[in-house]
Amino acid sequence: MASKKTDLAIVNRSFWPQSQVIGEGLLQFAEQTAQHHSVCVITQADGDLATLLTNKGRGKGVQLRACKSYTTSSSGLIKRIAEALFFMFWTFISLVRAKPAKVYVSTNPPVVVPLIVAVYCRLFGARYVYHLQDIHPEAANIVVPISGVLFRLLQAVDNYSLRHADAIITLSEDMKVYIQQRSNTQRPIHLLDNPSFDVKPVPMAQRAKDIVFCGNAGRLQRIPLLMSAIRDYLQQGGKLCFTFAGGGVHAPDVKALANAYEQVDYLGFIPATEAAELVNQHRWALLPIDDEVTKYAFPSKSSGYALSGAGVLAICGEDTSVARWVEQLEVGVVCPADSNALVKCFFSLEERGVESFAVGDEVRERLLIPYFSRKLRDYIFVGTP
Repeated sequence: MASKKTDLAIVNRSFWPQSQVIGEGLLQFAEQTAQHHSVCVITQADGDLATLLTNKGRGKGVQLRACKSYTTSSSGLIKRIAEALFFMFWTFISLVRAKPAKVYVSTNPPVVVPLIVAVYCRLFGARYVYHLQDIHPEAANIVVPISGVLFRLLQAVDNYSLRHADAIITLSEDMKVYIQQRSNTQRPIHLLDNPSFDVKPVPMAQRAKDIVFCGNAGRLQRIPLLMSAIRDYLQQGGKLCFTFAGGGVHAPDVKALANAYEQVDYLGFIPATEAAELVNQHRWALLPIDDEVTKYAFPSKSSGYALSGAGVLAICGEDTSVARWVEQLEVGVVCPADSNALVKCFFSLEERGVESFAVGDEVRERLLIPYFSRKLRDYIFVGTP
């Protein structure tokens, strides 16, 4: 085994401050770990990340290996694939130079970067923890169908990474079961919620606004269905008002609806802390998700919604992990992904009285960023300081 220069490398294309929630969680993870271990972060950034961290008094003792970022979530698929491959090579070179004994890697970007981490660890006798915040190529295949040969190849590659990981982290029981079935891995699989900033819930009676959507208006969020249902609801005399915040490929559709109806407001992209406060002003928060993708992912905005105390209106099938999450935590209602059903649901919300959807202290702690970063440290440094 080659001698190691670094105790831990954290590999994730998105980091603080561009990735405001997960990035903050990983930064806290790095900062806490750096108190007792040498830590290197391998990531991408728009500018001089090291200087920004220093100016903000963050990242003490954390080594940075950051290459320039060229794409966003709205960039074309070919550009994003090219950048993922570029980051894969950057990651391998950075790992060889840093020589970490342990590596944390997530699915950002998916498949290729976890593979390069697995290869590095096999070559240099290191160990890694694989965090699947979504499962690929299945999640990507829902958006852009992948040819059968390439799909099976990507699955085989990812299964290799899963079987050789020291441990695996994912989001839901459905995802855990699927990972086990697909890869036949014998590695331990831990469940860890996506985190959120802390928000002090405003009492429901003090919330002046009706329904909000905060997050990525992407290909898996049923935005066309949602736009159609809201349009029908308003044309039938609906009284509720809707607020949207965030970017994504369907942002122009949301903006067009807002331009057409006074009861719809589109704010564009806003920082995560402002988004949390925005949700806190509304009685209901929209959580639309494609049913098939719930086997391979879980909406990141769910934790922030639950912490805010707003009622979650999940738009999905009843036999999905998202629907079960809403019902088990008692944080809202579930509506089938059907335009007529959704219109009826909107009208029913007009008649509902003041309700409380606040989660208990145990659930609240589990959904916060400090818990997320602490559990990552526990999974990687079990039994060490």
